[in-house]
Amino acid sequence: MTETDLCYLSALQLRDLYQKGEVSPVEVTEAVLRRMDQLNPSLNAFITTTPELALKGARAAEKAYQTDESPPPLAGIPTSIKDLVAMTGFRTTRGSWRYRDSVSDFDAPIMDRFHAAGAVIIGKTNLPEFGWKGDSTNRIIGSTHNPWQHGRTAGGSSGGGTAALAAGLGPLAQGSDGAGSIRIPTSFCGVYGLKPSWGIIPQYPASAVELFSHLGPMTRTVADSALMLNIMAGADPRDRLSIPTDTDYLAALEGDLAGLRVAWSPDLGYALVDPEVREIVTKAALRFEELGCHVEEAHPNLEDPWESIVHVIWASAFAGIHLHDLDAVRDQIDPGLVRVIEQGLELTGAEVAIAYAKRNDYYHAWREFMEGYDLVLTPTLPVTAFPAGDDHPGQIDGQPTTYLSWTAFTYPFNITGQPAASVPCGFDHNGLPVGLQIVGRWRDDVTVLRASAAFEALAPWADKRPPLN
Repeated sequence: MTETDLCYLSALQLRDLYQKGEVSPVEVTEAVLRRMDQLNPSLNAFITTTPELALKGARAAEKAYQTDESPPPLAGIPTSIKDLVAMTGFRTTRGSWRYRDSVSDFDAPIMDRFHAAGAVIIGKTNLPEFGWKGDSTNRIIGSTHNPWQHGRTAGGSSGGGTAALAAGLGPLAQGSDGAGSIRIPTSFCGVYGLKPSWGIIPQYPASAVELFSHLGPMTRTVADSALMLNIMAGADPRDRLSIPTDTDYLAALEGDLAGLRVAWSPDLGYALVDPEVREIVTKAALRFEELGCHVEEAHPNLEDPWESIVHVIWASAFAGIHLHDLDAVRDQIDPGLVRVIEQGLELTGAEVAIAYAKRNDYYHAWREFMEGYDLVLTPTLPVTAFPAGDDHPGQIDGQPTTYLSWTAFTYPFNITGQPAASVPCGFDHNGLPVGLQIVGRWRDDVTVLRASAAFEALAPWADKRPPLN
């Protein structure tokens, strides 16, 4: 096995090899750190690397495998953390120039869980300022590049983590998703990402868009995401809205999809889609018939919620952060984010209240539609990766886009809180990955994971690697 092969092993494969004594956590961690030294200067996946912490964790894991009959579930597994998450003693920049030297003095709930599970923390990954857009560029380190094509975006806002996964820099990456920020970059980078049901993973401190924001796993295989979800999920008193769960998500992958009713929608009735992306995803969606599902084209008769719900809530949330200090800090904020803040400041309280009321109506429309279906399939995104550093594609099929309006397939399920995953399903003519989105009923993460695993078995992707050294 080459060192590159070692770096591309899944977490579950590594656990098996550690238990057999065929490789060691220190050996794997050192290999990943060497690969980070080689690739990260051009990839820009990490804002902060933590090699000393990683090696300390690897040595502890090595001892655990030698002396403990049941080592912690993530012992010795290289894991990256999005730099929105507080981690004691390390920078939490949130992608903001204003917080570039801000060091956390506490751990977020999921960090407590990763540490207890024995995860080897290799670094904190890049994102746009406060995760505001679907490209991971900021003033601290610049743009994260797509491993499949340098110069193209890895997506955002969890782009650093997905670029790391695709490049073989650890098998596990933690992400967050307020309008698609797990599913956008996993689609662009050809890896797997799950936005779990809202609330099952606690968040502290809360996101600016608290009722839209989900934490979740990003991995190269579905089973590794289920493993991560086992660690991350469950209530915590620091998040008053978090939900208890005792599900074993890894065990829940077992079982087939026979008889499931699946709605396939290439456009949700309103979304612009690149014709090549539409063709690739249509072929992938129809393969669910091979898995024993009944697939039919359908979607609820709903208008695009971007202008009336998502933009209003998103822009007003960022405006609230800078209600009293925008003029003083304007020159330290991403210019694109400044424009969003200014738009939010023009909104009235009544307009924001109406958006929240419409959010409830929108959720119930999807709930009623899902009474007839177990799953919904859509493209994850309407395009493949655009140039790194751009706030958005600029246009889709000849029509102009704005900062998140182009993510028309992902933000609906931040509104509803339904579980949604992106699975790789092919490549465009430029060799850039395309994603298929799998959406489940309210809190039915198990079916989304099982469907993801079934599609992965039918059309494997984990053996596909970008053209890196």
